[in-house]
Amino acid sequence: MAQRGGAGRTTGGGGGGFLQSGFKEQRLAYGKLKDEQIKATGADYCIAGCHNCHAQIHELSEHYGGGYPVVHLWTLICLSLGVLGPNERTYLGDDLRDVNVFHPESGK
Repeated sequence: MAQRGGAGRTTGGGGGGFLQSGFKEQRLAYGKLKDEQIKATGADYCIAGCHNCHAQIHELSEHYGGGYPVVHLWTLICLSLGVLGPNERTYLGDDLRDVNVFHPESGK
């Protein structure tokens, strides 16, 4: 994205604090810039490192019609290691949801 480091823009998730609890319209309005930045990249996925950012960006994508899946970084790490359980694939896009990796719970 064009804005990085100190010039980066927050997701608007409020660090899990006041914006996450009870201020949905304000949070979505504040996060519109981040949604536009993500869409401008043309990326197939948005990878979030923290739970609050993931929740906010996922909601932004749905609200503003971004159409980009949002995944936790640890989800991709677990997928690549073959330890991502079948019930942990909720946020993966169709292209990754059925990646055939071994997991003891699936028996594959």
